[in-house]
Amino acid sequence: MRYAVRNREGAQASTNSLNALTSLARRISPPCGPDRSADGPPGHSTRRPRRKVGCAFAEVRSAPFRNSLPLTVILRREECHPLDLLGRSITRAEPCLNTGDFHRSARASHSQGESRVRRILVGGASCALAVALVATVPTGAHAAAPNHGSDRTAPAHTSPSGRVAAARSAAQLVAAKPAVIKASRHDSFKAGKVLSSMGLNYVPYERSYRGLPVVGGDFVVSTDNRGRVVATSVAQTRQVRLHSTQASFSKAAARAKSKRQLRHAALGRSRLVVLQQRSSKLAWETWVTGRKHGEASRLTVYVDARTGRVLTTKEHVLEGTGNGNWEGSVTIPTTGSGSSFSMTNSNAATLKCQNSTGNATFTGTDDVWGNGSATDRETGCVDAFYSAEKMRQMLSTWLGRNGMNGSGGWVPIRVGLNDVNAYYDGTQVQIGHTQTGGKWIGSIDVVAHEFGHGVDDKTPGGISGGGTQEFVGDTFGAATEWFANNPADVPDFTVGEEVNLVGQGPIRVMYNPSAVGDANCYSSSIPNAEVHAAAGPGNHWYYLLAMGSNPTNGQPTSPTCNGSSVTGIGVQKAQQIMYNAMLLKTTSSSYLKYRTWTLTAAKNLFPGSCTEFNTVKAAWDSVSVPAQAADPTCSATGGVTVTNPGAKSGTVGTAISSFALSASGGTAPYTWTGTGLPPGVSVSSSGTVSGTPTTAGTYNATVTATAASGGAGSATFTFTIGGTGGGGCSGQQLGNPGFETGTAAPWSASSGVVDSSASQAAHAGSWKAWLNGYGTTHTDTLSQSVTIPAGCSATLSFYLHVDSAETTTSTQYDKLTVKAGSTTLATYSNLNKASGYTLRTFNVSSLAGQTVTISFTGTEDSSLQTSFVIDDAALTLS
Repeated sequence: MRYAVRNREGAQASTNSLNALTSLARRISPPCGPDRSADGPPGHSTRRPRRKVGCAFAEVRSAPFRNSLPLTVILRREECHPLDLLGRSITRAEPCLNTGDFHRSARASHSQGESRVRRILVGGASCALAVALVATVPTGAHAAAPNHGSDRTAPAHTSPSGRVAAARSAAQLVAAKPAVIKASRHDSFKAGKVLSSMGLNYVPYERSYRGLPVVGGDFVVSTDNRGRVVATSVAQTRQVRLHSTQASFSKAAARAKSKRQLRHAALGRSRLVVLQQRSSKLAWETWVTGRKHGEASRLTVYVDARTGRVLTTKEHVLEGTGNGNWEGSVTIPTTGSGSSFSMTNSNAATLKCQNSTGNATFTGTDDVWGNGSATDRETGCVDAFYSAEKMRQMLSTWLGRNGMNGSGGWVPIRVGLNDVNAYYDGTQVQIGHTQTGGKWIGSIDVVAHEFGHGVDDKTPGGISGGGTQEFVGDTFGAATEWFANNPADVPDFTVGEEVNLVGQGPIRVMYNPSAVGDANCYSSSIPNAEVHAAAGPGNHWYYLLAMGSNPTNGQPTSPTCNGSSVTGIGVQKAQQIMYNAMLLKTTSSSYLKYRTWTLTAAKNLFPGSCTEFNTVKAAWDSVSVPAQAADPTCSATGGVTVTNPGAKSGTVGTAISSFALSASGGTAPYTWTGTGLPPGVSVSSSGTVSGTPTTAGTYNATVTATAASGGAGSATFTFTIGGTGGGGCSGQQLGNPGFETGTAAPWSASSGVVDSSASQAAHAGSWKAWLNGYGTTHTDTLSQSVTIPAGCSATLSFYLHVDSAETTTSTQYDKLTVKAGSTTLATYSNLNKASGYTLRTFNVSSLAGQTVTISFTGTEDSSLQTSFVIDDAALTLS
């Protein structure tokens, strides 16, 4: 058992504090095991209760990942199809009914009496008492004497009389104005509501100075249940000292300056306050809501009431941290500030993670969530909330969709379902537990699968039918897992492998469904099969479309039903095709219809190329879904056919063996272009691929030949680039060139520059450097020192995207300056705004024999944002 006693600055508290709190900890927190009634599911019997499932009564023998149909299905008077993940039997008894009772019965509770106050357990200790923000413990009459008796041998409940005693003792302490609260003779204090937890009480206080609120003057007095003061926590380090409380900079001017801190800003209240930091400042405090870097922002802005200078801002849309079980230590977009935080998504207010007992959103006094224990509900919410956020980003970045319902809306996630199950029912996503160990199953592929049902529900035609709904959900799980690319949950094409739901490994295997007893190949019996077993052919098709039958990136080979070979087009394109097919969906959905819809989507998404279309067709053929009369055809104008060059490889810093592309049909000569090639590699207009790779990874490259007569054709192939090559005059010299470590080092960067938000997509991976974009006077910098050996040739390259709200076509209002040492290589501005990234290259061989700083400096004027987004930088020697 561990007890943390730290003051606000994080330094070890005083000896008196430590002794007092250690004594307190011994008295109120004896050793204990997991509270299964609160944080983990109880044992479950082999018989399951009779319950209403969506719009029909059903006896659930076991039905993990069950989805109940929305009301729109009821109105169509169609049969209900509960949507689950494992597909164990459901016995139907009645036709569709209203869903009201189901919503009540679906809220599984492990303990009807669960009402204890939430505790945050960080680290591995299952019953640790964390006492934070302790400055000192009062001595003398106001200090609690350690109690070594036996009257408190277990954590106590706080009684009303204990809260009354706490308020009285705190008032007595404050009235005495002990040195610890840093009171001046002009201070006054106001107590807040007494907060209680595990036999302890906390009385918060706000401070005023000559009638003005003191921001940074708050403190808390903590007592035991008998009213004995055990600790104080004080924000201030010195007394307030001001010569005057009269403002010389007007309120109106301060509001105008505050408004310029965000784009699309709306102003809230303003008030005159004392801002107490290292010194005391008279300031105007204004609340501002708007957008920053394209994401939601809610600031309090403090403007000096004498000089008009912005003293500081505080963001109330925060990125919390969480300790998950399946997804590891992750960043999650929570809301809150100070000592009040909520697991409500700061980018999507209707996306929340809740305890299924009472459906209360998880809250806390700090922005650290979970303890890494698989049976802890809050930890389960960390996993599920992170997974949902990654799906939100994937939907936005890859598919251009705003949230689950397309309009930014979501349904809440609820962790605590007492079933080996998870489901979506149109109003929520419920997360249950594993069959053994009671571990909450909020991994990416599970959560994104359930929200995939939500997307399916909120696209035309509603939930897919004909045995297709579960493979539709699985595609969203796989796509989100590959988008997130979390090393704690390595992307793959198996479903539920991480959570091991029933103790037998994954419940579906997309590259070979027969490995778990599902069909690899379509037949006329599939539409009438149990919906999870029916997912086999669709999952198999998706894998072949994305990865192919013989992937070269370490993924498994996949057998085909017709003995053919398929070359994949990548997960992103596969999901784009799948999603656009869903936008074509009707209530008559089936495997046969999805064949037609995906072919139509591929043809429309990639005009001028038949590569994607042909891969979709080949994948359906390979899982025996037959051709339909409604299937479209694809033939590039002019009949140009590009010979696929096959898989290629290379090494960072070493020039590839150049190769020539070839084509036939149409009228020569051909003009060649390429997309998706590794950074540093390009195709010439005459069709020669060459260059020196700068970034390791596996790339799906597409090359296109356009005939003189106007026809075009394409081919897609993989290009795998290994790590940095040898020394001397070879190799890539920059550290963290693609920013994929998630931190700046070894770059030096302004706060917030290294970024993974979806508002500005990375060129590759998830991270990039985002300079500016604030729409106010602002400067961002990014730099790294690098040595260029004497006698070597050197090339600096990076991908740049410029996005701007400026409308001028002649004036450079916002600028990005690129330098190598003191040499200015280039200047870009709002005039360079364009969609997508552009590769920029510079010969810096003249700097050989020197250590120079590669720097990017972005400056913005007072209005209309311009964002300079940099990714995949390289300094390559030759």
